Amino acid sequence: MINTGSAQRRNPPPAQEVTVVLVIVIAVLALLAGLAANRFVRPRLMSDDDAGMAVKDLVGPLLTLTVLLLAFVLVTASGSYSKGEVASRGEARALDQLTEIAEYAPAAERERVQADAICYARAVRTQEWPAMADGKGSEAPSTWSTDLRRSFRALEGKPVFGMLIAADNKRSDEREERLTQATASVPGVILWFLLATLAITVVALGVCLPRKNNRGQIIALTVITALLTSTLCIIRDVDRPFGGIIDVKPSAITEVERQATRDFLTHHRAADLPCDDNGNRRTA
Repeated sequence: MINTGSAQRRNPPPAQEVTVVLVIVIAVLALLAGLAANRFVRPRLMSDDDAGMAVKDLVGPLLTLTVLLLAFVLVTASGSYSKGEVASRGEARALDQLTEIAEYAPAAERERVQADAICYARAVRTQEWPAMADGKGSEAPSTWSTDLRRSFRALEGKPVFGMLIAADNKRSDEREERLTQATASVPGVILWFLLATLAITVVALGVCLPRKNNRGQIIALTVITALLTSTLCIIRDVDRPFGGIIDVKPSAITEVERQATRDFLTHHRAADLPCDDNGNRRTA
């Protein structure tokens, strides 16, 4: 049985999270602070001139920093996204294999295994998937995975028993991996450090801008700020592969549910399923 509580404990407290809105707000404030510092602080630190830092000198070091941040995204956040997608597809394949193996079981056990598999898929799709957007799990799928294992007891000693156990273990492992990837893999401290680095860099570059004839430099600084901010937002978004703009959809588990329901309804009625459309157990 999957312990969804452990996944919830790994989720950082809300106060430690770096949200996309917070990243954008701090970046904008840093840009405004840099321009204000250029206006009021620069005359006290540097001689007034028209040249200041050229646009190419401004873009160079910041482009290097942008590349480093993008590499950070590819190595860490993208890795979490890929693992989450692979785990969700692996879980769906294991569940599909389980329903197919159940065809070799006696009629009563076959009906129960396939019905539990359908209810499990529904619970994952409608309840656990939305919860993973916040790095959490759901107890609903565990209800049906427990019921599945109970149905295996009547098949002990039969050849199909070992195959069902192997498929169910695979499903359980893939679900655990999916829940693990739903939590943030990049510590909040690192995101806060990157955000602070972005703010300090933008302010420092704003101070170095020339006070006159600086339209090109201001445009370049604004573009670079937008790029760095977008990079941090991508890190924050991709690091949570089951929520946000870039997310893993429950398409694989949905397709398995559709096929299993179609096969089940060939010999049974929809009322024979022990759950509703959301994977909740029916009450008498």
